[in-house]
Amino acid sequence: MRFEPLADLPPQRDPEALAFAFSGDRMLVRGDAVPTAADLDGIEPLALGYLDGRLCLAYQLEEGHEAGEGLELLALRPLWGRLAEPLWTLAGRALQTLAWNRDHAFCGRCGTPTVQLAGERARGCPNCGLAAYPRLAPAVIVLIERDGAALLCHGVRFPGRMYSCLAGFVEPGESIEDTIHREVYEEVGLQVKDLRYFASQSWPFPHSLMIAFTAEYAGGDITLHDQEIDEARWFGPGDTLPTLSPSQSISRALIDANLP
Repeated sequence: MRFEPLADLPPQRDPEALAFAFSGDRMLVRGDAVPTAADLDGIEPLALGYLDGRLCLAYQLEEGHEAGEGLELLALRPLWGRLAEPLWTLAGRALQTLAWNRDHAFCGRCGTPTVQLAGERARGCPNCGLAAYPRLAPAVIVLIERDGAALLCHGVRFPGRMYSCLAGFVEPGESIEDTIHREVYEEVGLQVKDLRYFASQSWPFPHSLMIAFTAEYAGGDITLHDQEIDEARWFGPGDTLPTLSPSQSISRALIDANLP
């Protein structure tokens, strides 16, 4: 499916537009489908864009919003796999866009109410001129390989006994490569080399862009240095794998591509 971003609302309302509506972090759905603008008449939306030519809008619902007949409010994360992948990805875009619009209703420099700037995804301050654009937090995720085996870890905040790859946010002043070396050493005490880009994935929990790499083991013994990881193990092709992250995630794609 092709998506074309749109900053400004079209002059004519389209009742058949897809309505990505959120109350807090819960999304309004009709079964495994996204409702339409006709279901949300009277609520002013934000423009998202066109998905294969169909207008898509984002709606901020009030806390305690009562879903209409045939509709329900569900957390976005469990909808992964229930909604078609392009719709789930666009729902993440809507959730982040609504959060940005809400969080920048006032200027962060002088406190003046901001206004939507025409033709771009930005809120501007009419007093001091500061413009606020949506921001993403880049994060790395890396699969470390050693003699045909891959390092998989269990994080203390992971559900159940799910294992995944090492990941962490880029800090100010760092390159992506710097972040990988730092995160790997901080979390498991290893050195790595031969970093190779794999793919990237938008991830709205919260406002992240996951940038995936593979890396070769270069030295060190597994030592859990911080409180984020409580187990890290090497798994080879013949080993029974633990519970892994969902198939749609970039961490699972990394594992499936490198540990068949």
